[in-house]
Amino acid sequence: MSVSIKDIAKISGVSTATVSRALSDPTRVSEKTRQAIMEVVEKHGYRVNSHARSLRRQRADAILALLPDLGNPFFSVILSGIELELQDHGMDLLVADSRATERTGRSVFNHLHASRVDGVICLDGTPTDAARAELAEPDVAERVVFACEWMADGDFPYVRSDNRGGGALAVDHLVGLGHCDIAFLRGPVDNILTEEREAGVREALAKHGLDLPDTRVGGHDFTLEAGFEAAEWIAGLSPRPTAVICTSDQIAIGLMSGLRERGLSVPDDVSVVGFDDIASAAYVTPSLTTIRQDRIGLGRAAAQVMLKRIGVGKAPEACVCTLPVSLMTRHSTAAPKA
Repeated sequence: MSVSIKDIAKISGVSTATVSRALSDPTRVSEKTRQAIMEVVEKHGYRVNSHARSLRRQRADAILALLPDLGNPFFSVILSGIELELQDHGMDLLVADSRATERTGRSVFNHLHASRVDGVICLDGTPTDAARAELAEPDVAERVVFACEWMADGDFPYVRSDNRGGGALAVDHLVGLGHCDIAFLRGPVDNILTEEREAGVREALAKHGLDLPDTRVGGHDFTLEAGFEAAEWIAGLSPRPTAVICTSDQIAIGLMSGLRERGLSVPDDVSVVGFDDIASAAYVTPSLTTIRQDRIGLGRAAAQVMLKRIGVGKAPEACVCTLPVSLMTRHSTAAPKA
């Protein structure tokens, strides 16, 4: 026999309103009360009628995360953080690839227009002109939060890592080892992360009395392939730089593979630093020294800001939330050869 919310309330010894709050917005009841209610819910197999609840509250109880590349492993942990926070508020997460959606000619905000989601967390900081035009519409703009990447010319709340600080940490580490000829591999030239990380690298080098000549700057994408292709350029430079800072771990891992194919050793011939600390960074050979982003924290913070935007939960009032980064020192960096 199925049980109702009234049955759960009676068994738990609380009001139906308290049960409803425990299921839909756990932050509004004490942890002790919530746990007692959830034990009764699980014991009796109660299931929330999500469709009916959404109709009553005029909400979809779902958030869409827009990614520029579903195949990039970097985003998976951020999505986990978003989902953890949404689950705490009884909401679901949908995921879509913004670039793939745009290729079909459909709006990337189609789910929002159709009221299938309450808001969009956008991890793509370079939307198309069509998407930008939609972002200017009040009904869309007030329900969008950027995370990880953001629009430099937009007025949206966003959550990011300290990308400039990460670039500085990479420089300080290499200079501390004795490197003074350092190259830099970019991501896409129109990407805000590329710009911020390069700015951090240049500023830190200047503090050490060093510079980054254009002849020491290459790259064009965040991918493994871009790093592998750049290995030929790095190997052919004369004199060859003793260290390379990459704007992503995928670039760094591709670069190390390409350097090995050209008979160069990492870190004996060239030290390599990545950015992100994706799962494989600790397990490649040599293990990758990199800048670690708190990706779970990024996801949770982005979800908190979104929930506040749509009137659920609490979040910091600041429109910009910057999370600290840290240096993970592994085996891809060492002092340069004399």
